[in-house]
Amino acid sequence: MEVTKDTKIGELLMEDFACSSILMGAGMHCVGCPASQMETIEEACMVHGMDSEQLVNALNEYFAAKG
Repeated sequence: MEVTKDTKIGELLMEDFACSSILMGAGMHCVGCPASQMETIEEACMVHGMDSEQLVNALNEYFAAKG
């Protein structure tokens, strides 16, 4: 999976729920919240005051390592 700042949190978690540990490690503890499922990574990062580029890179590294 290629993650972009426009990837929705719900899509990400449906692809591989284990990546939630990356989101939670970055401070997004609301990954289970129904409202977060329709947010893009960029929107969620804005709400949490995070750099979306950093999170996208971390997620892409995770998926690349999975093969």
